[in-house]
Amino acid sequence: MQTTLFVVLTISAVFAGVPNPDETKRLIDHLSDQEHFRNEHHNKQYDHDAFLGEDQAKTFDQLPPEESKRRLGIIVDKIDSDNDGFVTLVELKDWIRYTQKRYIDEDVERHWKQHNPDHDELISWETYRKNVYGFMDEMDERELKNPNSEGFTYSNLLKRDRRRWTYADLDQDDSLNRTEFGFFLHPEDHSGMRDVIVLETMEDIDKDNDGKVSLEEYIGDMYKPEDGDDSEEPDWVKQEREQFTGYRDTNKDGYMDEVEVKDWIAPPEFDHAEAEARHLVFEADGDADEKLTKAEILDKYDLFVGSQATDFGEALARHDEF
Repeated sequence: MQTTLFVVLTISAVFAGVPNPDETKRLIDHLSDQEHFRNEHHNKQYDHDAFLGEDQAKTFDQLPPEESKRRLGIIVDKIDSDNDGFVTLVELKDWIRYTQKRYIDEDVERHWKQHNPDHDELISWETYRKNVYGFMDEMDERELKNPNSEGFTYSNLLKRDRRRWTYADLDQDDSLNRTEFGFFLHPEDHSGMRDVIVLETMEDIDKDNDGKVSLEEYIGDMYKPEDGDDSEEPDWVKQEREQFTGYRDTNKDGYMDEVEVKDWIAPPEFDHAEAEARHLVFEADGDADEKLTKAEILDKYDLFVGSQATDFGEALARHDEF
């Protein structure tokens, strides 16, 4: 069963209350927590999140189709910055970047207020630790060290957050200002945090803790067949094996080291917003002129935004996978 083909980074969830150990996600980009393809099928929810931002995408999912289309029409007028009646690749790319920045800014602000109700300039590590992990102070030491317990999971999340906090703390005063707190919450959005992203990814995939990722660990992170399933691997898994040996493992030693993992999850020249914009134009460009009219976008409205109808359809599709 496929878990995550396009997402490769686990990030511990940050809440004002108790963190949920199941609330972890992997990502190679930061346009959406969703997989762009699920079991080889295109997942439109990824496009909705990328186009609207995750918060607005959830709002659209609750709207009737006609209201969803109406609001999309208003957005299209905003994207068409030169008012020439077309949405170009550049305009769409700029819009996606805008929505992602807005989502991250709002997310950081929400968490900043939760952890900083007195509106101080800094949040100390100890304040954050008590807010999120203070409940662990009451846990038995044996539970914290038992690999099969929730306490052990929380201990690992705490260690991970502590390390990430240190990376985000530019002046090393053990407190974060709002900018540094943004680095902590969204390390994928800041180049200076790439190394900690690589460390977290290595920890998640390197099951035998030998400091490198083998082919089987790489595949096992993406594809887990059901017990007793002796059927042949899907074609996409075979392609991933070829990707590993042909491109990921650049020094051909049979493993990915930290440098190779970094090149994999954070390729320096790859523009996720542009890639998504090209994908949306390709899917909706009915006359193949490499730009979109408002009519073309509204005709493919469920590619760009959700509604009660598309949300129900996606729920049925998810049900059919099991």
